[in-house]
Amino acid sequence: MYAVIASGGKQYRVEKDEVLRIEKIPGDVGDSVSFDQVLMFADADKVSIGQPLLKNVSVRAHIVEQDRAKKVLIFKFRRRKRFRKTQGHRQSFTAVKVDAIEAA
Repeated sequence: MYAVIASGGKQYRVEKDEVLRIEKIPGDVGDSVSFDQVLMFADADKVSIGQPLLKNVSVRAHIVEQDRAKKVLIFKFRRRKRFRKTQGHRQSFTAVKVDAIEAA
């Protein structure tokens, strides 16, 4: 059994007991989270596809970690112009563990 959810402008395929790194959402470690934007739900050979969302399906999860990803370096360089610019970026993320996929 799996579902496809939308969170933070991205789509994720989730299964029960899976740990997922998504865009940062508010909450503390251990807090419960519910994803209501379910785009698709599959159970064995029965598949339900929303147009665009499914109304009777939700995904319950809890927050495992609030952290920031590794630093990504942005380096700009123009040859023969003595131009160099270095910049770094660390994206915040939330790690959630899926507890259940509930379909009514």
